[in-house]
Amino acid sequence: MRKATLDTDRLCDRIERLDTDVRAFVAEPGRRARLRAEAAETASRHPDGSAEPPLYGVAVGVKDIIRVDGLPTRAGSEVPAEALHGPQAAVVDRLRAAGALVAGKTVTAEFAVLAPGPTRNPHNLEHSPGGSSSGSAAAVAAGMVELAIGTQTVGSVIRPAAFCGVVGYKPTHGRVPVAGVIDNAPTLDTVGVFAPDVAGAARAAAVLCDGWREAGTRDRRPVDQPPVLGVPDGPYLRRADDDTLAAFERQVVRLADAGFPVRRVPFMEDYEEIVRQQFLVNRYEVARAHADWFPRYERYYREETAAAIRQGHGVARADYEGALRFREEFRARLSHAMDEAGIDLWIMPAAPGPAPRGIATTGSSIMNLPWSYAGTPALTVPAGRAADGLPLGLQIAAAPGADEYLIARGAGIESAVADC
Repeated sequence: MRKATLDTDRLCDRIERLDTDVRAFVAEPGRRARLRAEAAETASRHPDGSAEPPLYGVAVGVKDIIRVDGLPTRAGSEVPAEALHGPQAAVVDRLRAAGALVAGKTVTAEFAVLAPGPTRNPHNLEHSPGGSSSGSAAAVAAGMVELAIGTQTVGSVIRPAAFCGVVGYKPTHGRVPVAGVIDNAPTLDTVGVFAPDVAGAARAAAVLCDGWREAGTRDRRPVDQPPVLGVPDGPYLRRADDDTLAAFERQVVRLADAGFPVRRVPFMEDYEEIVRQQFLVNRYEVARAHADWFPRYERYYREETAAAIRQGHGVARADYEGALRFREEFRARLSHAMDEAGIDLWIMPAAPGPAPRGIATTGSSIMNLPWSYAGTPALTVPAGRAADGLPLGLQIAAAPGADEYLIARGAGIESAVADC
């Protein structure tokens, strides 16, 4: 019992020391007492130390659109907390059942849309940590916790993980339950994780994902053979800036030298249309997610969030349904391109560039958009640094449902590009 108490004291000391500058966590005056009680209760379920669950004693930051019993949910907003109250999220149930301790709520952009919170990038406090899962990424990057939970609708796990130099994993859409998570756009929203390395993400994935299998393969490739990596050449890839593309080419060379076959595949020539159709789905659904709250609490919403909701009011139902059909066609094209080229995983920059200066924006999610739109699993691993010293990330995407394969092969890719 004393060990659990000492662990929580060190955790709280660390958060208090580091978060003054980083501001990754939502303020919680009673954090230390709550964590002592939570750790004692967790330890009491395993008094002899045997049969400890897989995340026993792991401190986890939880994005503040995910409901946690005992903590208010504010969603980065001034909307009254009582309006946002609800049952604890299923993902938190799974974390706590696995022995994890909720270190606290992490800062989010308002309602996980656009308006940033106060969090700063631990690598340079003058730069953005990304978003909307800004606090979760920064808390792991700063060493306050070894695991954090976020959500991704477009790029809200992969981008901040890349900006902050940590591993981010976005599962296949629907693989982790979203009950108890405030909606952004339900057909896109996905619960994801941040960890220092792929091994940490794998531990969390095994707890959080439905039907997780210890080893995963695609039928095409035995597990003892390296995956064939595909580079999606075309207008999508050109959305990254010149320096980031140059860094990406160095990463490709490093992977090829490490024994990974790499094939360039012309893909997404209609990328502008993919972006337009995804935007219709996103805005239509965010407006419906706030159909009850917005008329009552509009005065509390920040302008960026309100503007997104109003844009959604202007999307016709027929256009939304057309965008959903377009998504099904895009998924089929994605699968066909992988099969025809014989590739197992896509690789590309995780963001158009390193974290932007200032915290007025969370940066662009344009490099993450197609994979979120299609609902595929994605992973980002640290891949060197930009000229300004800020981290860069390599994004890896798999076919829908191939999460185990992505995680299993991600560790080798992580090692190959770590010091690019």
